[in-house]
Amino acid sequence: MSQNAIIIHPEFAPGRRILAVSDIHGNLPFFQHLLEKVSFSPDDILVLVGDMLEKGPDSLGLLRYIVQLCKTHTVYPLCGNCDGLVLNFFETDSLDESFFSRYLPQHPESCIFQMAHEAGYDGDPTDLPRLRQTLRAAFPQVREWLAKLPTILETEQLVFVHGGVPSLEHMEQLNRWRCMKNDDFRGQGHSFEKYVIVGHWPVTLYHEHIPSAAPIFDWDRKIISIDGGCVLKIDGQLNALILPSEDAQNFTWQAWDGLPVYTALAAQEPSCDSVNIRWGRSDLELLEAGEEFSRCRHLETGRELDILNSYLRHTGERLWCEDSTDYHLPVTPGDSLSLVARTSRGYLMKKNGVTGWYFGRLADKLGKTK
Repeated sequence: MSQNAIIIHPEFAPGRRILAVSDIHGNLPFFQHLLEKVSFSPDDILVLVGDMLEKGPDSLGLLRYIVQLCKTHTVYPLCGNCDGLVLNFFETDSLDESFFSRYLPQHPESCIFQMAHEAGYDGDPTDLPRLRQTLRAAFPQVREWLAKLPTILETEQLVFVHGGVPSLEHMEQLNRWRCMKNDDFRGQGHSFEKYVIVGHWPVTLYHEHIPSAAPIFDWDRKIISIDGGCVLKIDGQLNALILPSEDAQNFTWQAWDGLPVYTALAAQEPSCDSVNIRWGRSDLELLEAGEEFSRCRHLETGRELDILNSYLRHTGERLWCEDSTDYHLPVTPGDSLSLVARTSRGYLMKKNGVTGWYFGRLADKLGKTK
């Protein structure tokens, strides 16, 4: 893989709607449903802001779908760190012991294994040189397509990049990988003269109190973060940022999370104090085990709350959990809520991308109460 960032400068015709989607992670059905929901057409411009591949169930199918979509629509795929990972496997033998020998056993769903299965590879999955040789022979077009993916798309008013950039000056000199693998980009204090649209870091990681997968708009700093945690989070979603045209300021968004939708029948006031336990900050102390929930102390904040047992995880002696919260959603009768989990105490729901608890009654599409 080229060390320096690859930058393209397409001209977006005035009046054409621009859609940005990031971090699909091999979830072809979510991508198809989202495009249908936003009525994507050949009149639109679609920018795929990296991490199309890996971690999801059908990276190879998604890749082929995108390749075909590029032939009939205006689509600009950009390289994310997960896409670059697959390219790196094609390109170099030097990472066998240092990375792929650890990564692949942990990710049986990897696009690398998907290609190996289709190619009829029946050798030792730990024989990485032979596996690489097989994929190079069977998938030269995939290798070529990945190698040509740009790192950054820049127009007169917009910049799209998977992870982020420190500055808009001399971007062609930036390290390509660091533009793709750029954790906690919003926390680095950057501001820009153009809107910089990024993915990579699921937006819920930025929220201390309330879990939200909705895009984050830093209007003053002109940073828009759109990774909704698709595939990575139980309540994750695939976001589409929508710009009516390149020079428009009225950004909107739509999302697809695949969850069943219900209608709220009772009002509920929001919590005035809550915690968002998220990846990297999820260590717990077990206080009291229960059949459905367990009382735990969140080690980072010291907060005590009940965690669904199905969300608890053990790594050796370490206890941690999938993203959890004690937040109560603000609900008005008639609101549409997406069901994340049904429990004996109430419902874990989503409203406008925000996850929280609801303790009222629900009605399904047929009007039946729950």
